[in-house]
Amino acid sequence: MTDKKIIVAVDGYSSCGKSSMARALAKNIGYIYVDTGAMYRGVTLFALREGLITPAGEILEAELESRLSSLSLTFATQEGYDVPVLHLDGVCVEQDIRSMQVASHVSPIAALPFVREFLTRQQQALGRAKGIVMDGRDIGTAVFPEAEMKVFVTADPRVRAERRLAELRAKGNGEISLEDVLQNLQERDYIDTHRPVAPLRQAEDAVVLDNSHVSIAEQDLMLRFAFEAVLAHLRGSQRG
Repeated sequence: MTDKKIIVAVDGYSSCGKSSMARALAKNIGYIYVDTGAMYRGVTLFALREGLITPAGEILEAELESRLSSLSLTFATQEGYDVPVLHLDGVCVEQDIRSMQVASHVSPIAALPFVREFLTRQQQALGRAKGIVMDGRDIGTAVFPEAEMKVFVTADPRVRAERRLAELRAKGNGEISLEDVLQNLQERDYIDTHRPVAPLRQAEDAVVLDNSHVSIAEQDLMLRFAFEAVLAHLRGSQRG
């Protein structure tokens, strides 16, 4: 087996299971896992807390851009979590960034070119040494177009909404309806796929995985098989 480490890029729609899949793969192969969606949620949480998003949903872009460089977003270990989680200015915000309030504003924040540029630089720095599994919306197309392994995850919107609703209710949020969650997902899908900078799209060389009706165990097996296939191809290229 080659000692060469690679970059694994896992892209896809929100609430399609890509983060769980990427996290499990990273753990199984001994790679570092980075949830880039958490970084965009972290910026969104910061903007909400600092009043940079008005009650009408308007983003105060100039002020956000001026304050972005001083923002600290790091991944660190935290009791109760099996992987490093996001810390905003040194404080764990893993639970806060998963709220519906953040989910309702993250796509417009993520569509801002200066936000994408700021976070893309950080993500590229994290992956420079390789040996990393990174998931998001544009990892295989914009952050690491040279990634040796690319996976694009999709699932039926209603299935995604049901999974997301189950997560929210498990965290004690019983007031949100399935239709509310579905509408939020559809709005995010539209913004993510239509933004002018690094839109969500499948890389031409990505393996597509529809996990609408695939078990977690089956997902893990498919990703591990794909990873081993990539390594085998690299070994063959080295011998050639």
